[in-house]
Amino acid sequence: MNKIAVIALLFGSFYFGQQNQNQEIEKPIRNLFLGMKNADPELLNSAFSETAILQTITKTGVRNEEIKDFVASVSKMEKNDLDERISIEAIHVDGNLASVFTQYSFYFKGKFSHCGANSFQLIKQNGEWKIQYIIDTRRKDNCKEIK
Repeated sequence: MNKIAVIALLFGSFYFGQQNQNQEIEKPIRNLFLGMKNADPELLNSAFSETAILQTITKTGVRNEEIKDFVASVSKMEKNDLDERISIEAIHVDGNLASVFTQYSFYFKGKFSHCGANSFQLIKQNGEWKIQYIIDTRRKDNCKEIK
């Protein structure tokens, strides 16, 4: 086998391995937003580790929200009331730690509400990625809607 074929094979294996790992990391994030859209508490809970933290940056500081309260609130919604559309901008991995940064557009009952960014920290437990920490921003100006 010539050197170019070996390099292509090695690069291809690395690329597809990394792509598969990224899909595994994205899975709980995608499940979070699918769970929100479907008002599905089971799917929502499956996205988080048992000690997950949820925070939002506000004009006056940082607001904490309990995961159980968040899940209960979303569960009271109708299907398709909540639609958060994301664009993944970066995924960084070191062993059992992953960091994912997304931009998002949020729609409530089909109408654009606000936008911002999410920063996720994920941990791999028992061979599965879970969301350990989310902090987000929220704004109504300078928004680029994600379709």
